[in-house]
Amino acid sequence: MKHIPIRLGPLALLLTVISICMTTLGILAFTTARADYSLAEKYADTVRERYELEREGQFFLREAEECLAAGGSLSSLEGAVEDETGVVRRNIERGSFSLKVGMIPDGESGFRVVEWRIQKEWEPEESIGGLWTGE
Repeated sequence: MKHIPIRLGPLALLLTVISICMTTLGILAFTTARADYSLAEKYADTVRERYELEREGQFFLREAEECLAAGGSLSSLEGAVEDETGVVRRNIERGSFSLKVGMIPDGESGFRVVEWRIQKEWEPEESIGGLWTGE
């Protein structure tokens, strides 16, 4: 029987290329998973802060109901400020977010909420990496 020689050069080269590709794909998958996890953590923190603000706002509305039931006025609530239009406002802050609640007295239900706004303080980036400003 005739013996056929096997050349290992091309096979070794092919296996080397495949292993380099698999290693690269593994590293990319790992870094993508880590970036996704980091982004999910930031989003979870943001949602947690927003829900805590919502809860504190609901507690403030409950305080307003109890105050009116006891015969008090909305402007006597802790942290509440009445403006010139008669709207009683309170600003609740949690982390980088703030909840602005505004309500006016109403004869039927005691008060009516006219403002419920969650905001995040934002300042634009001043240095944007040396881009041309057009000057």
